[in-house]
Amino acid sequence: MFKQLAPISLEAYKDTRIATQSNYIFAKDVHLAAVMAAEFVRAATYYPIVFIEDEQAKFKPVALLGFQPGQNLLVDDAGHWDAAYIPAIIRRYPFALAPKPDSEDFAVCLDVGSDLLGDQGNPLFNEEGAPSEMLERAKQFLGELNSMEVATKGFCEVLTQHNLLTPLNVRVQLSAGVRDVAGCYAVNQDRLNKLADEDFLALRKANALGPIFHHLASLQQIEGLVKREQSLAPAPQSTH
Repeated sequence: MFKQLAPISLEAYKDTRIATQSNYIFAKDVHLAAVMAAEFVRAATYYPIVFIEDEQAKFKPVALLGFQPGQNLLVDDAGHWDAAYIPAIIRRYPFALAPKPDSEDFAVCLDVGSDLLGDQGNPLFNEEGAPSEMLERAKQFLGELNSMEVATKGFCEVLTQHNLLTPLNVRVQLSAGVRDVAGCYAVNQDRLNKLADEDFLALRKANALGPIFHHLASLQQIEGLVKREQSLAPAPQSTH
C-alpha cells in the first residue's frame, strides 16, 4: 500500500497539500489488513478476523479481504469500499508512524508516492509554518492507533501464553475451484472451553474475552467473502 515513506518536515513539505480521500483504490491490492483488538467489535460484522505470524514468529490479527495476494474483494475498480467499517490501518493513509533511528520515539511519516499528494487539498502546514489542523488530527489518530497496537500485542501474547491459537483449516469453493485458506490461525474453541477456571479468569482480567468472542463470530464472514469472489468471476461464455 505504501510506496515511499518519508518523515514529514517543514523544509521538505512546506507547500504540500493532501487531497480529500475520495476512494480507496490505493488499497486495491491489499488482501490482509491489520486490525486492532479494540476494532474487533465493529470489524467482525464485515470481515473474517484471523491471526498470522509476523517475521518474529509472533501473532497479529488481520482482516481477511481476499484469498490471495493482490486481491481486495471489498474495493471495486472505482475505489469504492463496500463495507460500513474500514480498518483504522487503512483510514490512516497516507500517514504512518516509523521508528526513529537509535530511538524509542516515532516519526510522523507520509507516503510521498501517494496520488493524494499535490498542490490541491488540505495543506500540511499553515502560513506561519505550524502543523495544520489536518496534520494535527493525523498525529492524534496515529498516536491512538499506536496505543491500540500496543494493547493488541498484549492481547496476542495472552493468547500465546494459553496456547489458544491453532491453524485455521478451511476449504472454500472459489470461482477457480476449491482452495485451502492457508497460513491463518484462529482461537481453538475446544482449548478455550477446557481452560482451568483460573486461566479463564486471567483472560477476563486481561480484557481478552470480548475480542476472542468477536474473532470467533467473525469467521462466519468467510462465507460472505467467498460469495464476493464468486460474484466477480467472469460469466461463462455461451457455446452457441
